Amino acid sequence: MEKQYLLGFDVGSSSVKASFVDVETGAIAATAFFPGHEAPIKAVRAGWAEQDPQMWWDNAKLALQKIMADTGATGHDVKAIGISYQMHGLVCVDKDGNALRDAIIWCDSRAVPYGERAFNELGPDFCLRHLLNSPGNFTAAKLAWVKENEPQIYERIHKIMLPGDYLAMRLTGEMNTTISGLSEGIFWDFEKQQPADFLLDYYGFSGDLLADVVPTFAVQGRVSKAVAAELGLAPGIPVSYRAGDQPNNALSLNVFNPGEIASTSGTSGVVYGVLGEVNYDQKSRVNTFAHVNYTQELTRLGVLLCINGSGILNAWVRRNVAPQGMSYDEMNDLCATVPVGSEGLTVIPFGNGVERVMENRELGCSVHGLDFNQHTRAHLMRAAQEGIVFSFCYGMEIMEQIGMDIRRIHAGRANMFLSETFRDTLATTSGAAIELYETDGSVGAAKGAGMGCGIYRNQEEAFATLKELAIIEPDVKKTADCKAAYERWKAVLAGETRR
Repeated sequence: MEKQYLLGFDVGSSSVKASFVDVETGAIAATAFFPGHEAPIKAVRAGWAEQDPQMWWDNAKLALQKIMADTGATGHDVKAIGISYQMHGLVCVDKDGNALRDAIIWCDSRAVPYGERAFNELGPDFCLRHLLNSPGNFTAAKLAWVKENEPQIYERIHKIMLPGDYLAMRLTGEMNTTISGLSEGIFWDFEKQQPADFLLDYYGFSGDLLADVVPTFAVQGRVSKAVAAELGLAPGIPVSYRAGDQPNNALSLNVFNPGEIASTSGTSGVVYGVLGEVNYDQKSRVNTFAHVNYTQELTRLGVLLCINGSGILNAWVRRNVAPQGMSYDEMNDLCATVPVGSEGLTVIPFGNGVERVMENRELGCSVHGLDFNQHTRAHLMRAAQEGIVFSFCYGMEIMEQIGMDIRRIHAGRANMFLSETFRDTLATTSGAAIELYETDGSVGAAKGAGMGCGIYRNQEEAFATLKELAIIEPDVKKTADCKAAYERWKAVLAGETRR
C-alpha cells in the first residue's frame, strides 16, 4: 500500500523547514531544514532587518527535495500542503508576483515612529477597541515606511503579503491571505469584522493592496502545473492551511480553546494563550490577534507575550561564562547544583533590544547582588535561567489581567524546555503545570493542512496521535523559595525601570 503524506512548511528567519506527516498514522515521516547554517538577515542600517523572499522559496525547495529523497515519496503521495511563517513581515509584489524589494521582516524596527504616530493621532482607545493593538511596528506601519521613503516602489505594488502568503502564491499562483494574517499585520477591524478601512485611509493605502481573504482551514489554492514540474509534485495538490508561527505553534500543541496556553523559548520566548472574548492590554505589552480558528461567528483570540531576551541569554552565558566546550546539558546539570534563588543573585534578562512587555523600553541585561566570595559561574547560569523564567511570569500576570486563566502550559521539548531548572522554576513560580510534547511548526502546518482539506474531520482527529512526553507539576516544597526569588526579581526590575 502506498504511503500518503501531508506536507508542512515552516518559513522562519533562520531557515525553512519541511516535514512529511503520515496520513494514516499521524507520525512524522521525515523532516529537513535549509540552510544548514543560520540564513542571512540584511541590516543595511541599525534596526533594519530584511530577507530576499526568493531565498525562502529556494530553501523550501531544498527541504522538500530532502524529505522526498529520505522517504522515497513521489509527487502523487502528497495530499495537502500547510504553511507556517514568521509573523509581521512585509512582502510587496507586482502583478506578476515578483517581489519589488526585499521583505521587511518581523525584527525590523524602522516603522516604530509610523505606528506610534497613528496610535496617537487616531487615539489609543479607538485603536485598541478596533485593532486590539497599537499599529506599533507591524506590517501596516512597515508599508507606511515604504510609501514615504520608497515611493517609486510603492507605486508599483499590486498586493502586499506576509511571508506565508508569498510562499502560497509561489506554489499556486494565487494571491490571498487570511483574517488571522490581516490581524497580525494590524489590518483587521475586530469591532466591524472587516479590513480596517480607517487605518487604510489614515495611511493613504488603497484597499486593493490587500489580497483576497480565504479561510485559514480551506482549499486556498492548488499547486500549479509549472510549479509541480519544478518541485516534483503532482499538479492540483491543495494548499489548505496557513498561519503565523506563534498561532501555528499553538495549533501544533493542540491549543485551540479559551484558557489553553502554548509556550516556546528559543532565541526569544513566547507565551501564547487563547481568549474566548474580545479583550486587550491597554499598554500593548502583550498583543492580541485572531487565532487560527477565529471566525466572524466564533471569537478565538491569541494573546501573545514575547520576551526577546530568552534563549539568547542562555546562549550568551554558554559562550562567555561556561568553560569552553561545555554543552547545554552540562550547563543544566551545573544549574541544578545551586539552590532556588541562586543565593541572592538576580539577572534582568532584557539584553536583546526593546521589550514590548516593558512598554518598548530597552533596559538591557544586568546582574544584581553578585558576591565575589560566594557566587560561581554555576550561580550565574542558574540566575540567568531564573531571570528568563521570571520575565515569563511577569508577562503572564499581564495576560491574566485581561482574562487568561493560566493553569497548564503546553510546550515542545526543545530549547529552554530541555532544562529541568527552567521547567521546574516556571511551573512552581507560575503555579501552572507544564505538558511537554514532541512536535514543531512544520508538523503542525502539515496537520493543519489535513484539517483544511478534510482528511481530518476536526482537531481531535488531527491531534489524536499527539502524546504527552512528560508533565511537570509545581513543586510545593519549593514554592515559597521561588515566590521569594521572583519578588526580589520584580523589586530589582522596578529599580531598573525608575533609572
